[in-house]
Amino acid sequence: MKTYRFPDKKDWPAIVGRQKAGVSRKVKDIVSGILSNVREYGDRKVLEYIRTLDGFDTDAAGLAVTEAELEAAETELDNDLKDAVKAAAANIRRFHEAQKTGEVVVETAPGVVCRQKNVPIDSVGLYIPGGTAPLFSTVLMLAVPAVIAGCRRIVLCTPAGPRGQISPAILYSAKICGVREIYRIGGAVAIGAMAYGTETVPKVDKIFGPGNSYVTEAKQQVSQDCAIDMPAGPSEVMIMADDSANPAFVASDFLSQLEHGKDSQAILLSTSASLVESMSRELGLQYGALSRQAVIDSSMTRSAAVILATEDDMADFANFYAPEHLIIATRDYRRTVEKIRNAGSVFLGNWSTESAGDYASGTNHTLPTGGWAVSCSGVNLSTFMKKMTIQEISRAGLESIGPVIEKMAMTEGLDAHANAVRIRLGRS
Repeated sequence: MKTYRFPDKKDWPAIVGRQKAGVSRKVKDIVSGILSNVREYGDRKVLEYIRTLDGFDTDAAGLAVTEAELEAAETELDNDLKDAVKAAAANIRRFHEAQKTGEVVVETAPGVVCRQKNVPIDSVGLYIPGGTAPLFSTVLMLAVPAVIAGCRRIVLCTPAGPRGQISPAILYSAKICGVREIYRIGGAVAIGAMAYGTETVPKVDKIFGPGNSYVTEAKQQVSQDCAIDMPAGPSEVMIMADDSANPAFVASDFLSQLEHGKDSQAILLSTSASLVESMSRELGLQYGALSRQAVIDSSMTRSAAVILATEDDMADFANFYAPEHLIIATRDYRRTVEKIRNAGSVFLGNWSTESAGDYASGTNHTLPTGGWAVSCSGVNLSTFMKKMTIQEISRAGLESIGPVIEKMAMTEGLDAHANAVRIRLGRS
């Protein structure tokens, strides 16, 4: 991990070395080919890719997870894990239930009533990564708000192992959320199947969920035809800490982020050189006990500590970086957070570990990365909904705003628009 002391603002981009668009032409071309084949040939190509990429041989009927498999998954898990999943789901449900908003009704002029109504997206697709770290927590983060929003159809895709097995924790999490339509399809193949539909997998209206560079690229490419939750990339954390921070806590959050993947990134900002030194020593002490050292070794090369002069400098750097996760471990963190404009999810104080947001505090862990927090929100209840406006205008209302409509329409050269008012009011 490199340490930078009081760098000039013009050097900040080079320190983080992050780009929004970083996939290779090779990845783009592979993904494009997969999506094209799935779109044109449906199940046939899906099954071929599963055999080739996952080593799992099945027919179309074997793509869907059965009710018996869901029941069996529950018996494979120990009670402590099941209790943990239920507790996390309850907190996530509680926080997302609170995000419900009522209908807006405004009489903008006499006789002109305008409404804004929340409408759930009919059909949503949830992508859940499998592999070495099956993210059953992401099932909760996506399925809980989808159910609360009232989405009529919830489709879940996740990769299976060579024998067609799916992590029982993923299946159990889906079951307790009420998701029953699950397909053992992974990667860009799954994104293509949900975006375009096959004989077995229905086309959905919007796709949610994280994934590797192939999944991320696939979501970007299908976004011309199917909505996606947000642009996404490698996971990241930024920690703002002064001399009041606990260096062991800071190091633990740093390492927890780096174990996500080889391209993850952690950035420490501090006004205290001694804190940076203590935290660096703690990294070495904690690293030895961790199981994903090869992953951490790679992501550590992309990470850094930056010593800055003031808290305002730290806030400026954080707003420039727009982190997915931002931990603020400063003496007066409630005042510090008021300076932050760009972040996916913020964690305040020494005790608010980023791991809490990943699993069980109740906030959503599906967040914008790669600097997209400058313009994008993390997944929330409204991500599964759309706003529909409704207006009801009486004759008196049209008489009151009719001259406004006519004048504006005629000025734009759209006389048929003006005529739609005149004919209703009996004017030639």
